[in-house]
Amino acid sequence: MSAMTLRPDLSIISDWIQPGSRVLDLGCGDGTLLAQLRETKEVSGYGIEYDIDNINACIQHGINVIHRNLDKGLAEFGNDSFDYVIMSQTIQAMHYPDRVLVEMLRVGRDCVVTFPNAGHWAARLHLALKGRMPQSKALPHEWYNTPNLHLCSVVDFESLCHQLGIVIVSRTMVDYRYNQNILLRALPNLLGEIAIYHIRKK
Repeated sequence: MSAMTLRPDLSIISDWIQPGSRVLDLGCGDGTLLAQLRETKEVSGYGIEYDIDNINACIQHGINVIHRNLDKGLAEFGNDSFDYVIMSQTIQAMHYPDRVLVEMLRVGRDCVVTFPNAGHWAARLHLALKGRMPQSKALPHEWYNTPNLHLCSVVDFESLCHQLGIVIVSRTMVDYRYNQNILLRALPNLLGEIAIYHIRKK
């Protein structure tokens, strides 16, 4: 499995991971990212996933995977067990995203979190003009069938990091095609559709 098969956001995350690292991927899906990191950067680690089909795919890829509901925490892992803990497009589906962040930073030195930005201009305009919960390429579901329980904006997430004493090491904003440009960097909460954060504890 080569880097060329990665979603663009996962490719950005991969670039942030140092070779030989210990990695925990929360909501790891079919294990694509971990398999690529193992192949290209010799990382070791685990994936945590709830969907049975994804777990079977991880096993086929030779990924160490644990079947677990992430809202129940990471009690099986000790403090600082990993160099990186990754949660891509999953935190908004958690019942207690603040607790999940605290747990991530307990077991990992550095963490990477990505989520759809609910503060994007199209989402604001959709709600203002139509009076309905926003839908977009990054947020395609109806309000009644969405897996997203706690959508947030870039400002919301950074405010939570401040409250929890979390250091934002770097931030990348992309559109729904995962493209980057200078406008996204200048006006992240207004123009960014997907946020990618590298964070760590103080």
